[in-house]
Amino acid sequence: MIGAVIDLGTNTFNLLIFQKQENRFAFLHNERIPVGLGMGGLNENRIAPDAFERGINALVHFKHVCHERKVEHIKAFGTSALRGAKNGIQFCSSVKEKTEIHIEIIDGLREAEFIFEGVKLVHSFTKPSCIMDIGGGSTEFINADEIGLREFQSFDIGVSRMLQKFNLSDPLTTKNIREIEEFLAANTGDFFETHSCSALIGASGSFETFFEFIFEKKYTDEWKSAQLDFKPLMKVLEVLIHSTQAERERNDYISDIRKKMIHIAAVKTRWVIRQLSIQEVWISPAALKEGVMCSNF
Repeated sequence: MIGAVIDLGTNTFNLLIFQKQENRFAFLHNERIPVGLGMGGLNENRIAPDAFERGINALVHFKHVCHERKVEHIKAFGTSALRGAKNGIQFCSSVKEKTEIHIEIIDGLREAEFIFEGVKLVHSFTKPSCIMDIGGGSTEFINADEIGLREFQSFDIGVSRMLQKFNLSDPLTTKNIREIEEFLAANTGDFFETHSCSALIGASGSFETFFEFIFEKKYTDEWKSAQLDFKPLMKVLEVLIHSTQAERERNDYISDIRKKMIHIAAVKTRWVIRQLSIQEVWISPAALKEGVMCSNF
């Protein structure tokens, strides 16, 4: 059976096409489109007209790719930008009309469950760990250990949401950084006051950029997590936090859509590391779409 999962993220739409034989999976095609669905309207709970059009065009393209690859079943999931948008249902209806793809809008907790299932495919839990998935609209935190999933939370603290909320300088000022950290603290309740663990696992996304900064190469292992050297990681976070837009534009290891907000992701990651007293950081190449693949097909 050939199946496909589409993850409609706030910043990026992701397509994964795979073949399933008995209980084994083989990746056939993996593609990302920087749609920016949340740009221009995320904090007003709407999809802006230009973002609406970009989203439709991306899904028309994905449908064409699925047809070429002879995909038998497509499952598409909408996350933060869609679940909060007043015109989210209208977007889903337009997609259905133009592509016959049905989009299921999921809440943050189900999103976190899928992320855990994806990370579990590629990472062996040997100690209490916190999975962190940095999205454009929300960020998920999943506490897990060798027994399994312990607790999960989803907070509306995505990088696109903060980019549009604050009037940020280029580069970030000390005041900007303080505003971001205060926003994180105010919108995560007592989660970081009542939790601590030694290991942080970053679910793809921004953590791929951190990896590529450290090792100066693309992350290519789709089936295995990797540990990031802690001191080089912290140095990279500092560089990104204090980088200018022009510096990020010149860097080939940052995808175009992340050039606008990876410095915010770096502030957030450093803040989480400090809050949880993290001692080691890992990157998982698998996240939501891989979790859907192994649990819904």
